[in-house]
Amino acid sequence: MVTLEKNIKAVKSVLSSQDVLVFEFKSENGKKFAAVYADGIADKQLLGELVVKPLRVVEKDAGLEEVKQLLASPEVKDCSDTKDGIKEISDGNAVLFVDGEKDFFIIGLKKPPVRAVAEPPTQISVKGPREGFIEDVKTNLGLVRKRLKSDKLQIKTIKVGEQSETAVSLVYIDGICPEGLPERIEKEIVDKKIDVVPDSSYVSQFIAKKPRSLFKRCGTSEKPDIFCAKVSEGRVGIIVDGSPIALTVPYMIVEDFQSAEDYYITSYRSTTLRLLRILSVIIGIMLPALYISAQLFKIQIIPFQLLLKISSSVSGLPLSPSVEMFLTLFVLEVLNEASIRMPKYVGLALSVVGALVLGDTAVKAGIISTPAIIIVAFSAICLYTVPNLVETTTTLRWLFLIIAGSVGPFGAVVFIAFLIAYLVTEQDYGVPVLAPFAPLIKNDLYDSMVKANMFTLKNRPEVFGAKNKKRLKKNENQR
Repeated sequence: MVTLEKNIKAVKSVLSSQDVLVFEFKSENGKKFAAVYADGIADKQLLGELVVKPLRVVEKDAGLEEVKQLLASPEVKDCSDTKDGIKEISDGNAVLFVDGEKDFFIIGLKKPPVRAVAEPPTQISVKGPREGFIEDVKTNLGLVRKRLKSDKLQIKTIKVGEQSETAVSLVYIDGICPEGLPERIEKEIVDKKIDVVPDSSYVSQFIAKKPRSLFKRCGTSEKPDIFCAKVSEGRVGIIVDGSPIALTVPYMIVEDFQSAEDYYITSYRSTTLRLLRILSVIIGIMLPALYISAQLFKIQIIPFQLLLKISSSVSGLPLSPSVEMFLTLFVLEVLNEASIRMPKYVGLALSVVGALVLGDTAVKAGIISTPAIIIVAFSAICLYTVPNLVETTTTLRWLFLIIAGSVGPFGAVVFIAFLIAYLVTEQDYGVPVLAPFAPLIKNDLYDSMVKANMFTLKNRPEVFGAKNKKRLKKNENQR
């Protein structure tokens, strides 16, 4: 006969941590029970209300079926393998042992500590929804279900990580998502063996065909409305437990120049803002390199009046133009990193020190010129108009600066040609990263650099190969 003590000992021999608690109780007729759960991630109040109270009336000779009928929890699962029970306890559920029975019940009592749903800090919009994803996968899936009530919505959850057993949910719409795409992505994730998956950035490297590429290979979003819109176009969404950043695959570079607010304002304003972002990123990457190459190799391209101003500013400086620009960019990166890591109350003082002491004082001391500081500051501001590409664009700015300072404008032009040739040949899951420009897909151009009105975008993007291509059906009264 299997006793409670034997079952409890089998669990505690594996889960020996002190926060794994055992609650033993018995019914009014003497039937003994034991609930094992992890403190902090299981709801003890629900354990009392849905499990302990109903079992007070159990007869002493009652079997498992009679006990199960009295349990008030909507999540009750039969189990006979102790290993499965241990996994469930680690996941936040409770295991209920019945005296004299080998089999046991798994009770759904998950209540991990989570923060409230709020506006994400990286994707703020003046118009549109304010909700953002949080670190709980169930809450995030609920936010998706809230917006996509279709019976075609499919959610498949897998466990990733040998030690962490992190829940990773694949979200797609059956009938729209290309056939076989979710299975391909799932295989890429499952085939990677790793101990712990703390964030979605790990998964993004798993599914990338070239994880060492300088460019992103997955779309990212912290807003459910953006996530749902991408899924409805034929993409597969990936939500990772413990991460507020959801992934979407396949990915195109042009989508990072789009904003959620573009779809809540007029198409004319949206187009203007997108062109502004593209121009800003080009300026942010190229401006320091062009300034250095013009000074060192092609000074005649600088207008004469501006050249006089620059000459008066740089005269007497002990550093060459290349070293000066490198030093200024290096100081900017140090200040940026320090302001992120420091407490927010110290960050303001750091900004004052960086602007006044390192900036103004360096100019007055004749170490750095005023044009160099203006160019570096403006370049940094331009790059942050597209925050999702800052990692890539910052690296490109350094590369262009090295090449332009060494070879000149010719080297910068050759490097641009190399980047374009590289991106044209790149694709993930059959979708080119430079689509809809390379290859040219005319119908998809209406939601790329420009943003057409809603009635023009009646079809889903062709590049994803969605099975259901119609997104908007006009009735007879619409023009």
